[in-house]
Amino acid sequence: MSTISIIGSGNMAAAIGTRAAKHGHTVELMSRDAPKARALADQIGNGATVGTFGARPAGDIVIVAVLYAGAVDVVTHYGEALAGKILVDITNPFNADASGLVTTPGNSVSQQIAAATPEGTHVVKAFNSIFRGVLAADRPLDALFAGDSAEAKARVAAFLESLDMRPLDAGGLAMTHALEWAGILLVGLAGNGAGFDVALGAESG
Repeated sequence: MSTISIIGSGNMAAAIGTRAAKHGHTVELMSRDAPKARALADQIGNGATVGTFGARPAGDIVIVAVLYAGAVDVVTHYGEALAGKILVDITNPFNADASGLVTTPGNSVSQQIAAATPEGTHVVKAFNSIFRGVLAADRPLDALFAGDSAEAKARVAAFLESLDMRPLDAGGLAMTHALEWAGILLVGLAGNGAGFDVALGAESG
């Protein structure tokens, strides 16, 4: 398989990293909190490593698994170290009570990240409409994603397929704001009877 770099060491970093490692990928964790990253690498096992926060990631696919409010700052901090990489934005910019978004059409977190990246770097939004517990359960899932680069999306789709997930391409970066709303939709379903093991999916008629 390949090396996947994850910036962050929280619950989603753990869920994605564990699933990736189980399916044969080498996982590199990069976090401002190096001891937490080391503990998570030990938890994930399967050869998971810890990289230096701000250094060039080992993986061609770099998952930005930080809270939305810090995502652009983190990408700016890395700067040219991300040149040529595929960044996967998993953030959900919910407002305080998760009833809406703090972003607006044309200004999704993914679009903000894309504006802060060096030349040759591509942003794809994915994983934001899947609960971490559902990810961790490692069952087959549909995965919605969006981005402007066909090549980057093909690489992310192949990665998702390797995790036993069905990639569903929602379109270009303009659609990433809709995916942020899909995160709100998921929370609404969970909180109104569907439960937190629910997952969004699509079926042909």
